[in-house]
Amino acid sequence: MPDDHGYFGDYGGAMVPPALEKAIADVDRAYREIRNDPDFRKELLDLYKHYVGRPSPVFYAKRLSDHLGGAKIYLKREDLNHTGAHKINHAIGEALLAKYMGKAKVVAETGAGQHGVAMATACALVGIDCEIHMGQIDIEKEAPNVTRMKILGCKVVAVTRGTKTLKDAVDSAFEAYLSDPDSQLYAIGSVVGPHPFPMMVRDFQQIIGEEARDQFQEMTGRLPDYLMACVGGGSNAIGLFTAFLQDESVNIIGIEPAGKGLDTPDHAATLTLGKPGAVHGFKCYVLQDDAGEPLPVHSIASGLDYPGVGPQHSYLKDIGRIEYQSATDQECLDAFMTLSRKEGIIPALESAHAVAGAIKLAPQLSKNQSILINLSGRGDKDIDFVVRQLNL
Repeated sequence: MPDDHGYFGDYGGAMVPPALEKAIADVDRAYREIRNDPDFRKELLDLYKHYVGRPSPVFYAKRLSDHLGGAKIYLKREDLNHTGAHKINHAIGEALLAKYMGKAKVVAETGAGQHGVAMATACALVGIDCEIHMGQIDIEKEAPNVTRMKILGCKVVAVTRGTKTLKDAVDSAFEAYLSDPDSQLYAIGSVVGPHPFPMMVRDFQQIIGEEARDQFQEMTGRLPDYLMACVGGGSNAIGLFTAFLQDESVNIIGIEPAGKGLDTPDHAATLTLGKPGAVHGFKCYVLQDDAGEPLPVHSIASGLDYPGVGPQHSYLKDIGRIEYQSATDQECLDAFMTLSRKEGIIPALESAHAVAGAIKLAPQLSKNQSILINLSGRGDKDIDFVVRQLNL
């Protein structure tokens, strides 16, 4: 998957303006040319190893496991990657693709800033200009990442319209790309957008699960009983989940942001409460109003406040292979502090949603069962915001 038209079952596709059809087709063709090219694969894997620091380790969180009194909890430490999150995996791939296509500039959006930092880093590495669009609210919340992007030579565009968050940043970046698709590549930061981006970002991210599957079996002699990852657009989750989709013994759970509560309008639980629709050039589950327009969404984690979700996640929900649950802002903050103080690991607020899901599940399981969490990013970017929220 996907099929030749970019669909995962009923979801996906490339619904773009006529002015972009050729540009998107060029991206698809170029990616298909290089994805199995031995020289490209060698360069990519070499950078993963010597630049990113892969493989990222799997860590047994013994003190957290003992504290919860149930299943053993393991962490896939994507927070230890260069730039601090899983985003660097596809950022390097997209930057190399832009270089292969002869593009002079990469345009991208960011929410929490991790994709922005990763993209700015990758563009500096390959010598291509970078422009990142970021909502004004997220700029204020994630100031350290904004500073990093500027130091790396990136132009940061503040988006002040709409909700001033991720959805509006995507709109703004897409419009910038539309103004000059010939010399620019739009580097999408998740498994969303028109085909081929959901496929392409998944392919770059699936190294997470490929590594974790081997590492976990080497550590324990078996596969994990449960996988958990946060889901906004869904790139870190699909990165872990893909390698285990055929393993029927492995239960897979994605954790969405319940925000201030599923009974309020202030959440971003797309797969839990959304319905099929279209957003940003593809079909997926969408939180939408009666007219089919995307609703404003909320999450304490800037990287998760998106009204849509990856088309492959939408398909996997429909066929029942993955269960999607949610965690509130308060549960996220509690998990953030619990992991920090039990294991000395400060997670990103996005990743803390997955930790919150495991904190709820682990006590219900036996001590011979296991949960593998994708700790998708570190919380350096969030510490000032959390200190204000908790009056520390």
